[in-house]
Parts: sequence; structure tokens; C-alpha cells
Amino acid sequence: MINLFSTEKANQEKEVFEKLLQLPQIHIEKITSNGQTSSQWYESEKDELVVLIEGEGKLLFSNKEELHLKKGEHIYLPKMKKHKVIYTSSPTIWLAIHFL
Repeated sequence: MINLFSTEKANQEKEVFEKLLQLPQIHIEKITSNGQTSSQWYESEKDELVVLIEGEGKLLFSNKEELHLKKGEHIYLPKMKKHKVIYTSSPTIWLAIHFL
């Protein structure tokens, strides 16, 4: 069982991805960041709901719009919405729900 608030597996060097559920129509994962950012753009082939469980994070979109998420906030990202992470506090815990 994975505790959503636990940072025991946190790694200062890289993000930690923990699979919570994997089914054909939905994939749920917990991501723990410690200051990591994205150098590449992400474009998921599935819709995504991202919930910030702990900490803060900033997303940058291809249209140069920035979104600052704080603990408890969420965003829906439609499939192929080009984005990257440009800031995370230490630690930041994300819940990412990918679905068709």
C-alpha cells in the first residue's frame, strides 16, 4: 500500500514515479519531485488530471502561459496539450490520472 503523503522514497537526484493503478482505460501514479524540472515538452496521448497533493509546482505551456499550482489544486490537461514543469518545491507530490 502506498501512502500519498509519504516522502520516504523521495530522491533528491530524480523524480520518483509510483504506479497506483494500471488498467486499459486509466493509469494513476504518484510522482514525488524535489526541485526537478522538465527539459523536454510533454504531450500525452491520454487526457490527464493532475492534483498537487503537497508542495508547489509551475507548468509552462507551449503558448507561453504559466500556471502556478499549490497544495490541493488541480488541472485538467486534454490529450496532446504541450507542457513542461518549470518549478517544483522540495518535496512536491503530484497525483497524475491519465485516462481515455
